[in-house]
Amino acid sequence: MEDAERLCISSGCSDWMSEMPFAFWDTPLWNLAIPGSHDTMTYCLDERSSVVKSSPTVLRVLDTVLPCIVRPCIIKWATTQEDSISNQLDLGIRFLDLRIAHKIKDPDKVFYFAHGIYSLLTVKEALTEVAHWLDQHTKEVVIIALSAFDGMNLDQHKDLIQFLICTFDNKICPNHIIPSLRQCWKHNYQVILSYDDSAASGYEELWPQCEYWWANTSDPSHVISYLEERKAEGRPVYSRGVQTRVMPIDQGFSTLALEVYFPAEFSSNPNQTHLNKLIKVIRITRK
Repeated sequence: MEDAERLCISSGCSDWMSEMPFAFWDTPLWNLAIPGSHDTMTYCLDERSSVVKSSPTVLRVLDTVLPCIVRPCIIKWATTQEDSISNQLDLGIRFLDLRIAHKIKDPDKVFYFAHGIYSLLTVKEALTEVAHWLDQHTKEVVIIALSAFDGMNLDQHKDLIQFLICTFDNKICPNHIIPSLRQCWKHNYQVILSYDDSAASGYEELWPQCEYWWANTSDPSHVISYLEERKAEGRPVYSRGVQTRVMPIDQGFSTLALEVYFPAEFSSNPNQTHLNKLIKVIRITRK
């Protein structure tokens, strides 16, 4: 995306929630289509870092022998974003997909992001940046989904959770309410924290994991079939993320990625409008 185009989009999207029509103010957030970014922090992967602990043994061995070849390849495959986290928020992103990891030899309370390899920025640096952004956009609500937690033990989970609570403090929307824009504005809630680990149990500040739909195929027809099957099943109990990544084989690492986040209502009666639109987009793209 060119700088001029990015500036034009960000100027109209940085406060889009505050500009929502009155008719949507009482709509639960899980009934709105929330734009999100897949592997939000991959714009700052560190080519000098080793591969993550959970990587296949073969890859870890190759990384020790041929890091100058392995790591650039991983970065090319793993990078899904080019904008900083603040720029993504300026561009209208309101769902952040954060894969957390701890480096084996690092201090216990230092956490990074990871997708194949580790990030340059720490969790503290990135989320402090998000908190500062929210201070400047007081009517915007961001869903932060934390998952993976590679190389972390229970004590480290507790440290991370305490950091999250201290960083976002009164901005955190507790998990016992039905969040709507009006509710969030009334109580100054700006953050919904989804924490995909049992360590979150007992914390009212943490919401359950966001379920992801991942077709994992390079064939658009299979993506459509997969989404049609999921649509027929209806909405799950909690929030749902829909991710499609169409990868043309003849273009190597070139990808066409459609990353959409659909929050789900706590209901068994699904509204299929958004999913129908996504399937239509994929069909058009395939042509």
